[in-house]
Amino acid sequence: MDIVANELSKVYKIPKRKAGIMNGLKSMVHREYEEIVALNKVSFEIGKGELVGYIGPNGAGKSTSIKILSGILTPDSGECKVLDKIPYKDRINYVKNIGVVFGQRTQLWWDLPVIDSFELLKDIYKIRFGDYVKMKKELIKWLNLESFINTPVRQLSLGQKMRCELAASLLHSPSILFLDEPTIGLDAISKLAVREFIKKLNKERGVTVILTTHDMDDIETLCDRVIVIGKGEILSDGSLKSLRNRVSNERRLILDFEQGKNTFSIEGATLVREEKNRLIIDFNPDIITPANLITALSTKYKIKDILIENPPIEEVIAQLYEELKI
Repeated sequence: MDIVANELSKVYKIPKRKAGIMNGLKSMVHREYEEIVALNKVSFEIGKGELVGYIGPNGAGKSTSIKILSGILTPDSGECKVLDKIPYKDRINYVKNIGVVFGQRTQLWWDLPVIDSFELLKDIYKIRFGDYVKMKKELIKWLNLESFINTPVRQLSLGQKMRCELAASLLHSPSILFLDEPTIGLDAISKLAVREFIKKLNKERGVTVILTTHDMDDIETLCDRVIVIGKGEILSDGSLKSLRNRVSNERRLILDFEQGKNTFSIEGATLVREEKNRLIIDFNPDIITPANLITALSTKYKIKDILIENPPIEEVIAQLYEELKI
């Protein structure tokens, strides 16, 4: 296994202070703290070459987990091994084998051209010149960086900057890539480019990838396995399909019609919403088959087009959070 986490726990102490000047003065003399449990005995294993989505609401413990696995934080209890090393104990040798991208933080130098940041990272990671030149050329080509590789980082768009961040994290050819919100704030074109690159890196290079994100399209597009965390505990670990089945086995039917009745009452089917001449319906295939549902609808509506799909993954995750009260 590339990554083994065994009962990781982490608690933060947050200073408490009531509003007002007097309360501020009191807190200087006698400070009170509130304990926030970020991780509570979190355990999981990730094999070589896996691409795993690690999701949960804000404050669930995702970033804390990534920081422990990447050696930035030390857990209060439990242990983890990544590539047979304990990240927070053997950090200098360990970081040579991992890449980390935090969507809201940068490892590039703000006022320098991107290529100068790459040169500095080459020296920091002590990459052999031949290996650096080969990897740099591949990354520039894969991520289409040619047109702005000599531009100062501060002049790049968010999408350009994120592609450069990905390249910077991979210059030293890591075996594992930690991605924390890599598509946050990106436009649709930049998101597609980043997703395609991550998929290619995983499939062609066999790089193990852990992806944390609130964008469920990232998860649905990239990940075969999804770990759900909430209130510092693992709530679910398995395929996207098994996660859907755990929450609901309903399917979604989208019906475009020319004309029809305004009443809707079919056993096993629920009208989600109506948009002009379109119906969006969730149905349970164990109660009513798609064929029988379409037949029933055809007696009420003059049908133009029909599409059957799974409910959006955002709705599945939201329903899971609601059921688990997180």
